Formats: sequence, C-alpha cells, structure tokens
Amino acid sequence: MTVLIGIYSGLLLYVIIRVLITGFFVVQQNERAVKTRFGRAERFEGTSTLDIPEFSDSLTEDEKERYTFPQLKVIMPGGPYFKFPWEKIHKASIATELIDIAYDPENHYANENNTALEAVTKDQLNIKLRGQLRYTVSDKNLYAYIFGVKNPIAHVMGYFISILRERIANFEAPAREDAHTSLAASYGTSINDLRKNLGQFNQHMEEECRSSAARYGITLDAALVTALEPPSDVESALAAINTTHNHVSSQISLAQAAADQKIVQSRRAVEIETLKAQAEVQLLGRLAEQLGEIKKNGDKTLLAYVRNVKLTLLSKAKRIIFEAKK
Repeated sequence: MTVLIGIYSGLLLYVIIRVLITGFFVVQQNERAVKTRFGRAERFEGTSTLDIPEFSDSLTEDEKERYTFPQLKVIMPGGPYFKFPWEKIHKASIATELIDIAYDPENHYANENNTALEAVTKDQLNIKLRGQLRYTVSDKNLYAYIFGVKNPIAHVMGYFISILRERIANFEAPAREDAHTSLAASYGTSINDLRKNLGQFNQHMEEECRSSAARYGITLDAALVTALEPPSDVESALAAINTTHNHVSSQISLAQAAADQKIVQSRRAVEIETLKAQAEVQLLGRLAEQLGEIKKNGDKTLLAYVRNVKLTLLSKAKRIIFEAKK
C-alpha cells in the first residue's frame, strides 16, 4: 500500500510539475497565437472571414464558396498565459518579410538558385525578371495561414508567379495620344514597353494580389520588379532599336516644336492685324460721327471744314500736281 501511495504521489507530482512547466507561454510583440483544444481551434461561432469587408470585396462569388474560413480567437502579445495539457498553442510571426520574386520554398535550386524568374513576353521573347516581394501574415485570417494549407508561402508564391507571368504575356503599353503613337505601335509590345512602364506594372500586380489575404492569410504589401533582362543575343539588337527610336522621336519632337512655334507666331500676327483693322474702323467711325455733327450745323459749315482739312493736307505736301485745264 505504501508503495502504491508513493507511485501515485510521484505520478501526481510529475503531472503537476509538467503542467506548471509546459502550461505557461508568452506571445512576443511580433507574434500572434491561436489555441486549439483537442485539435479544434477556438473561434467566434457564427462568423467567417467573409464578414470582413476587405476580404469579401477581394473575392469573386465563386471564390467566396471556396475561401470561407472561421474567425479565430487571436491571442495578442503578452503573457504569461496558461494552457492545459490537452490544449496546443500555434504561433505565427506577423513581422514584414522580404523575399525574392524567384524564391521557391520547396526547391532552392529552381529559378537559377532562386535569383531570376523566367517569363515569356507577348512578342515571344524569353526574359528574366528580378525583384522583391514584401508580405506579412494577416492576423485576421490565421485559420487559412495555420490550418488552411501545409505551406502557405509556397501557395502564395505560386499564386503570385502565375499572375506575374500572365501579366507579362499579355502586357500592352498604354495608348498615347501624341505624334509618337503610330511610331511606337510599329514595334508592338516588347521588353521596351515593360521597362518604360514598370511603375504601372508593379501597381497592377499589387491590385491583382489583393485577395491573397482572403485566400491564404498572407497580405502582399508590395511587388517590386526591378529588372527585366532579355537573352544576351538580343540585347544588342534592342539597344540598336532603342537608339533608332530615340533618334526618330527626337526629330519628330523638334519638327513638332517648330510647327507649334510657327502656329503661335501666325496666331500672333493675325491678332496684331485684327487689332490694327479694329483701330482703323474705330477711327473712321469717329470721323463719320464728327462729320455728321458738323453737317447738322449747315452745308456751309461742312464745306468750311473740308476746306480746312484740305489746307492742312496741302501744308504738309512737298509737291502739288494740278490738272491742266484744256
């Protein structure tokens, strides 16, 4: 009996010590935690991620049926917290991470050792892309991140790369309403267009990836494609095309500037002549008004005025020619 009491006491002491040692935990500042009880995560019953507007707005009606996850009770930073042996704590770091766009979490030798991603442009040019992807784990959808898929970052990278390659393959430079439109159109869509519109391209990628938080619990903060590299055997040809295009564009710009300047000068000349004509018309109008007032005083007054005007003109003349009487 004494032996049994000792065994039971030892087991009880072991259980108490084990519970006390492993029962307390702390959540760091850059972490969020979720507690499961017998394998089931604690959640807010009757709610889902579709109740969050930023998630539901980023999904189509078909996607809403597939990406509906429960809202979990998230343990915020702090502690110590306590858990029972049948409970388990799942932690996730919400710190911002920066990875290469060619990163493959399941194969470190892919994409030239995760340094360059290959894609095909609309004009069938095989190019390499380099850049970074910034992401954070969404604490509003920890269920998708912790329990939804085995390797969330692998799914997100696959999702991102598929959108990136689709955008590269169908990218078209924005239309421009200027003298260079027909010239640019003659080259088609190429790596030159992609390089000139990298800012718009990156913005499009961010908009297309807005649903990643609702899908996988990872928010893509920014997609920065920094370099587009064509094959080495066509780099010189592209350089020659760029040089020729820049030269032709420069000549067109100079011709357009000269034409615009002539148009401005012509408009100015028309305005000056119009003002002169208006001034002469006003002068004649005032003269007519004066003659009308003079005529009201009688014909003799008008004749005297005409005679005085003639005398004034004759006094200024250097030579006077009279018609000889026959």
